[in-house]
Amino acid sequence: MSAPKLLVIAGAFYRDIADALIKGATEAAAAAGAEAEVIEVPGALEIPGAIVQAEIAEAGYDGYVALGCVIRGETTHYDYVCGESARGLMELNLNGVIAGNGILTVENRAQALKRAVDKNKGADAVEAALSLIALRDKFGAA
Repeated sequence: MSAPKLLVIAGAFYRDIADALIKGATEAAAAAGAEAEVIEVPGALEIPGAIVQAEIAEAGYDGYVALGCVIRGETTHYDYVCGESARGLMELNLNGVIAGNGILTVENRAQALKRAVDKNKGADAVEAALSLIALRDKFGAA
């Protein structure tokens, strides 16, 4: 069996946080023997759409890794971005498209950096995608 091929999609709105998530994700993919390509989109809301575009193009990825950060602000925009990006990823998963969710939803930058660097949530999202790929392969759905 060949190495799993992942597309890592990073919402780059918070550059330093995105970079930390990408670093964790690509290191975890390499450690697991998976191939990982990284692309960037403006923010979390664009990530599910980027996955759909890769699927339409039949780009040949075994799974996707969504990385980004949404920090609560003064308006309800936070709630919409968090909910809709998570809903989009869940909808993809429920329709058989593997997507590990590494979109951070936090109250402030300090929480984001702690999750991106100390807790290595980029790596966690890769591990989630690889776990779902292994299940798909076990059940013969590929």
